[in-house]
Amino acid sequence: MTWLAEASRTVSPESAQQAVGYPTLFLLVFLGALVPVVPTGALVSSAAVVAFHRPAPFAPALVFVTASLAAFLGDIALYWLGRRGMRSKNGSRWLAAIRARAPEERLAQARGKLAEHGVAVLVLSRLVPAGRIPVMLACLMADWPSRRFARGNLPACLAWAATYQVIGILGGSLFEEPWEGVVVAVALTVAVSAVPALVRRLRAAG
Repeated sequence: MTWLAEASRTVSPESAQQAVGYPTLFLLVFLGALVPVVPTGALVSSAAVVAFHRPAPFAPALVFVTASLAAFLGDIALYWLGRRGMRSKNGSRWLAAIRARAPEERLAQARGKLAEHGVAVLVLSRLVPAGRIPVMLACLMADWPSRRFARGNLPACLAWAATYQVIGILGGSLFEEPWEGVVVAVALTVAVSAVPALVRRLRAAG
């Protein structure tokens, strides 16, 4: 068992944290794509802060790859479940959950923009808070094949992961301690998410 002891001495705490951290980030972002109540943007920003303070040169790149891949696969899985629900006479709980998070007004806007601009709307939908689900439902109602949705969703997930990673890096660069950067990154993410809702309320009040 001497080889096992030797191996345990060569594994650094940093390596152990990475071995746990990236799979956890992948799982949480994947689940957040399937169940749109998990604040995945805040998760990516927080992971970016931690990666920014790590000595490993490829840590930020690993966060980007992990987050974008998890978001992409989660979206594809949800879209596939939605298509199954559309084809079923009785629907499905996944399709019902998608419909419940797509108000009629926003769905009508998404369908109009999708018909006019196509894939570009899908790319932008992930960058707009609460914009992903109405556009996904619009794609389902337009009977987009899964392959077409995947082609448009890939750049959307890449842009989304890059945006929230930049937010995290900006927050992390302001402080020496990672936890301080995480707090700022989460606050920035929440602020960005709240802006569209605030604008809609101001328009409705006006």
